Amino acid sequence: MTLVVRPLAARDEAAWRRLWSDYLKFYKTPLPTRVTDALFQRLLAGQPHFARVAEKDGAVIGFVHALPHASTWSLDGYCYLEDLFVEVSARGTGAGRALIEAVYQEADARGLKRVYWNTETGNRTARRLYDRLASLSDFVQYRREA
Repeated sequence: MTLVVRPLAARDEAAWRRLWSDYLKFYKTPLPTRVTDALFQRLLAGQPHFARVAEKDGAVIGFVHALPHASTWSLDGYCYLEDLFVEVSARGTGAGRALIEAVYQEADARGLKRVYWNTETGNRTARRLYDRLASLSDFVQYRREA
């Protein structure tokens, strides 16, 4: 079986929507369809986000969305890895690692000095991978929802 990571394409819409729906269910976060519709169009345009999909034997099995941005602490900017999801049946195949490494490659190509992301503290399966690919920060996230 061959794993390929490539940019998101219009032909991926049905598979991406299925995975996006599963991702939102995992995080217990319903979104209006118009938000999903707009997100897919922004991802295709590559601005401001960029997206990659993991494909195994021709089937899309995962995605990553990342947001490059300026930083007050660096002249070179940072990259926020906003969403990462691999379908349950494909976990443990290296797809998650490959998607994160694709973000690293894009960030490096853009001269961005940091890639960072959040996950729930109880997301132990994902954190086992993350602990091998990055350093855990001491920062705590605060939010104000409007």
